[in-house]
Amino acid sequence: MKITDNIRLIPNVQANSYLILEPEGLTIIDTGMPFSEAQTLKYIASLGRSAEEIKHILITHADLDHYGCLAALKEASGARTYASQPEAEAMAKGISSRPVNRSVGRFQAFVIRLMGKYLKPTPFQVDEILKEGDVLPVLGGLQVVDTKGHSPGHIAFFAPSVRILFCGDSMKSSDKGLHTSRSRNNWDQSLAEASVRKLAMLGAQIVCPGHGPVITDAGSRFPV
Repeated sequence: MKITDNIRLIPNVQANSYLILEPEGLTIIDTGMPFSEAQTLKYIASLGRSAEEIKHILITHADLDHYGCLAALKEASGARTYASQPEAEAMAKGISSRPVNRSVGRFQAFVIRLMGKYLKPTPFQVDEILKEGDVLPVLGGLQVVDTKGHSPGHIAFFAPSVRILFCGDSMKSSDKGLHTSRSRNNWDQSLAEASVRKLAMLGAQIVCPGHGPVITDAGSRFPV
């Protein structure tokens, strides 16, 4: 899916994985589930680009559906990889950075158990630790925003030059707009709500969440 001339939502990947295309190279934000790398690389090839052009892979947080194929994409591309300290420590162990809340319905609990048995991320040591205020050489300066709450070290990425926010799971979206991540999925609900208020102050016009549709008129659609 085309979001802007140089930003795409990679199709058929769960959760949302974003591709930034620039002349000097490609950037991926979150990788999706294990075994998603084939679809990602196929899509990149369909755009006339190659795996070797992937220069940066950014991870918002250490959930299976956000870094599941990070190791495979790193192997295919040699890209430099990034995450915050708490999330990087979890990824190095091949786990999530906080316990996954299992107080859900019977079917959902079954799905979680099944995924935990058969779909596991490869433990991975990222190349660079990110923190609040760091700026990456992407989209004219991609700012790292501390958005802890959904997980202990959750981060988002904001490009002020184009007013685009990649918010990971700090918010989700629907056709009604943006929503704070559900409390049963959050490490700390009060911090999650504070992070949403923080993001609302950035002035983003396009919000790219980890789940749900991209919101292209985000100015008045934040849940605060």
